[in-house]
Amino acid sequence: MIKDLPPNIVKDIAVAVALEGETAESKTWYVYIINLKNEPIENVLITSKGYGEKNGEQVKTSVLRHSIPHIGPNQYKLIEPIDEQTFGLNNEYWISYYIGRDIFDKKFIFLPESIVDNNFIKLPVVNKPGVMIL
Repeated sequence: MIKDLPPNIVKDIAVAVALEGETAESKTWYVYIINLKNEPIENVLITSKGYGEKNGEQVKTSVLRHSIPHIGPNQYKLIEPIDEQTFGLNNEYWISYYIGRDIFDKKFIFLPESIVDNNFIKLPVVNKPGVMIL
């Protein structure tokens, strides 16, 4: 039965971690979903979690769930703030959304230490420095 389902491939949807602000003591980071399509996406459901090894011990963060009713074409929405201390973990965002009656889903994973200055780009649509996964 699963073989009969259409292969709804996710394209032109990105998750980005953006540097919002910086002081001498700390940096402020936010995670965004970016719709790079020329059509809206609806009923966006997102789960986020962190996991991995830190100081020789297995670590897991809480699973957070988010819902965004509508993201217009070439728009972005805030998912959540992210703590810099989790950058040494895998940070996973599982995105599901609808276009019309078709459902799409994809897992986006920021690997440990991938959110670093060397990987920064100017994020499209958001227009801030950060790291993006398409």
